[in-house]
Amino acid sequence: MEKRLSLRKDTEFTRVYKKNEAFFNRDFTILVKNNGLNHPRFGFSISKKVGKANERNLLKRRLREIVRLNYANLNGVDIIIIPKKHVASLDYNSLKKTLGHVFNKAFKKNKIYYVK
Repeated sequence: MEKRLSLRKDTEFTRVYKKNEAFFNRDFTILVKNNGLNHPRFGFSISKKVGKANERNLLKRRLREIVRLNYANLNGVDIIIIPKKHVASLDYNSLKKTLGHVFNKAFKKNKIYYVK
C-alpha cells in the first residue's frame, strides 16, 4: 500500500478518534472522518487481545491487501479499521466479505464501495 494512503502519525489517529462516524458489524468497527484530500487514508488499530504479534501482523497484511485492491472509489476520508479479537481466526475470503459488509454500511448512501 502506498505511503500516502496510510495514517502514520499519532495526531492523525487522534483526530479521527475524536470526531468520527462509527460503523460496525460483528467482526469490525470502522471510524470514518473527512480529510479534505483527494484520496483516502487508512489506519489499522489491532489490540493485543487479538493474538500474538505474528497473528496481528498476518491480520494486518491481509487487511492492507484487501484495502489496496478496493480503495479506488473512496475519496477524501480517513478510515481506521479496528478488528474484534476473534477475527484473527478468519481466512482471507471471510475477512474480505465481512470488511466489505461494514464498508457498504458506512458508504451505503453513496453506493460507492463494493469489495471484489
